[in-house]
Amino acid sequence: MIKFLDLQKVTQLYATEISEAVQRVVNSGWYLQGAEVKRFEEDYARYIGAPHCVGVANGLDALIWIYRAYIELGVMQPGDEVIVPANTYIASILALTENGLVPVLVEPRLDTFELDDCLIESRITSRTRSILLVHLYGRCAYTDEIGRLCKKYNLKLVEDNAQAHGCCFADGRRTGSLGDAAGHSFYPGKNLGALGDGGAVTCHDKVVADTIRALANYGSQRKYVFKYTGRNSRLDEIQAAVLDVKLKYLDEDNEHRKTIAKIYNEGITNPRIILPTQMADNQNVYHVYPVLCEQRDGLQTYLERHGVQTIIHYPIPPHKQACYKQWNLLSLPITEQIHQQELSLPMSPVLTHEEAQEVVRIINAY
Repeated sequence: MIKFLDLQKVTQLYATEISEAVQRVVNSGWYLQGAEVKRFEEDYARYIGAPHCVGVANGLDALIWIYRAYIELGVMQPGDEVIVPANTYIASILALTENGLVPVLVEPRLDTFELDDCLIESRITSRTRSILLVHLYGRCAYTDEIGRLCKKYNLKLVEDNAQAHGCCFADGRRTGSLGDAAGHSFYPGKNLGALGDGGAVTCHDKVVADTIRALANYGSQRKYVFKYTGRNSRLDEIQAAVLDVKLKYLDEDNEHRKTIAKIYNEGITNPRIILPTQMADNQNVYHVYPVLCEQRDGLQTYLERHGVQTIIHYPIPPHKQACYKQWNLLSLPITEQIHQQELSLPMSPVLTHEEAQEVVRIINAY
């Protein structure tokens, strides 16, 4: 079986350093809000190219706290609108509705799967306060037009960078530093993954960073003194230590992913399969490698039968989910087509060239 993602093998790549890091934390007797988190926050901020980084419990919380901070600081208020891509993992949208904000779903481009910047301006109203940009599948979704619109309408640009650690815009800036603030997930399967849940916020404004740090610590900036009604949402010392080990190898791991993608790009010739449009090397870190196929379910069954594991990202779009019944009748044809036809091929830093070539051979015979 060619696994979609072999997490055990990924962890084994750095097993010695990870074991040493975990043992160091265990022996220290300090497990929260200590030196390991501080070190990782500093290293990750430097890597991303943002002056501030705040470790939090997970990627969803990272986005929740960004918008909650803007509300606490009077930049936004419940009822304000946020432009968000219609084809995204539901966490992007949950972060908005959790804060009483109104998601405005905008279609993606079919050739990139990313937010269509040509459709944004027509959806901006007097209540629009932000664009939530999702670097879906590991591909940079930022464009100069999106930057122009944020400046023109004084909108906060928030990045959902959960799937794009190490990705860059055309000018070399990393995703996570392109907007005002960004949420990052370190779920184990991500390009930079912890050994459990973890997340972070990067941002350019110290006041926003300080507010988020307080919100994620019960609303407290000083022990037993509570400025906000916050929650407990902290990155722990063990996860921070593990992440700091893996951060050193992130660029190398991403280069391997790009090599696997090149094998797919150059090798898959089956006319039934639509490949992702290629971008400059540094603008896609291939968190997943998505293809489109009208017979997606048949293709997935065929690949499984031939020993290739795949995953659908994602079978049901947010506007068709039961939790958002008010949107169920919306017609978003491009989003719906992507969700009906998308299939993610095996992709990881431990997938071998031979395995990728075998995937190509099997797909071309479909």
